[in-house]
Amino acid sequence: MIFTSQQSQQIKSSVRGSVRDQLYEILREKILRLELEPGTKISEKEIAEMLHISRTPVREAFLNLAQDELLNIIPQSGTLVSRIDLEHVKEGRFIREIVEKEVAALACTKFDEDHLFQLEKNITMQELCVEKGNFLELFDLDEMFHQIIYDGCHMTRTWKMIQNLNIHFNRLRVLSLSANLDWEIIISHHKLIYQMIANNEADKVRQVTEKHLRLVEIEKDTLKSQFPHYFV
Repeated sequence: MIFTSQQSQQIKSSVRGSVRDQLYEILREKILRLELEPGTKISEKEIAEMLHISRTPVREAFLNLAQDELLNIIPQSGTLVSRIDLEHVKEGRFIREIVEKEVAALACTKFDEDHLFQLEKNITMQELCVEKGNFLELFDLDEMFHQIIYDGCHMTRTWKMIQNLNIHFNRLRVLSLSANLDWEIIISHHKLIYQMIANNEADKVRQVTEKHLRLVEIEKDTLKSQFPHYFV
């Protein structure tokens, strides 16, 4: 079952243009979280029949997901959830590293007490996720931690741009967390980043941010050997 009953009702109760948007958001989330695994075949016709909606909004949602590089629409063959492309991972991480090091350094002078408290609270919640073994919630909190840094520097639009470039990178991060490779090291890096922002240590926070964002480079070969069918 692709959709929960709540998700199905949410989509079906939407007005026409919103049906496409709701379907897009739900499928996008499922692909990013690997609930729809890379290489999975999905059918426009079957989803339309399952939800009792026309095929038009499904087709439009599929096209938007294809533009996001999350679906591969192959004429005469069907539609597949895209596999993780390590070249795309490398490119997205490279851009994010360049930008985020400087945003973190800027936070050393831009951050107020409220944003520092948000980071501290976020880290506490991450530690609880480790105790409970909830890797999806940990991923969401990890994303939120970094978004707080951008928001605190008034760079929310930059965060959104970076996210659009890092779809394959983020799926690899979810896979890494699901394999339980680096939960503790992620949180230790977040603690260092928080402390360095609080102490106005711009040069040090650049170094830790770079190291943090390169963790996936260390893990990618291990993950590819464990889940070869997930990769291009």
